[in-house]
Amino acid sequence: MRAIIYCRVSTDKPEQETSLSRQKAELIKLAEKYNFTIAACMEEQQSGYEIEREGILKMLDMFSDNQAECLLIQDETRLGRGNTKIALFHHLNKLKIPIYTAVTEEKLELSESDSMVLQIISIVEEYQRKLHNAKIRRGMKKAIKDGYNPGKNLSNITKAPGRERAAFPIHEVIRLRNNNMTFEEITSILNGMGYHVSKATVHRRYKEAKNT
Repeated sequence: MRAIIYCRVSTDKPEQETSLSRQKAELIKLAEKYNFTIAACMEEQQSGYEIEREGILKMLDMFSDNQAECLLIQDETRLGRGNTKIALFHHLNKLKIPIYTAVTEEKLELSESDSMVLQIISIVEEYQRKLHNAKIRRGMKKAIKDGYNPGKNLSNITKAPGRERAAFPIHEVIRLRNNNMTFEEITSILNGMGYHVSKATVHRRYKEAKNT
């Protein structure tokens, strides 16, 4: 796997640079142990309570862009402290990024209290998403009932020759996708609106529209 090494100390005092070098050396050895390829190495001198750290933001961007698959840190406090640590654990967990520490030389095992907090956050997020999507579906059904025809907003620019392509409001798909709805949920809404399309078709046309 491709790994990102993340090193952090709390202050910018010159003597802390030795700590950064030591962390980096230990994590390079850890990467060698697991035969990981080092995709990037982040070194920061900033408080662990701060979440707006350039190294952290760059690291998350790389994970989101599939430029790396795991994270190496000296211990969990190097990633962050307090609520910042929990927020980063939650985000990395959603991205399915495993974390390895130099202290244990194994995957990080969260404490029981941290695991409980993350579980509660996930449950709350899921119900918020369901409530938000239910409001969207209700609004769309009401708009259609009042005479709104989303099919009129379709463009024929992506229409391929040969068999007729299924027509459905791709701009609505993009909007719903931007609201974190799954393709399965979006397809269900479209079918309920009378657009008989498959999830694969919705996904393919969404990618086409995003690319254009």
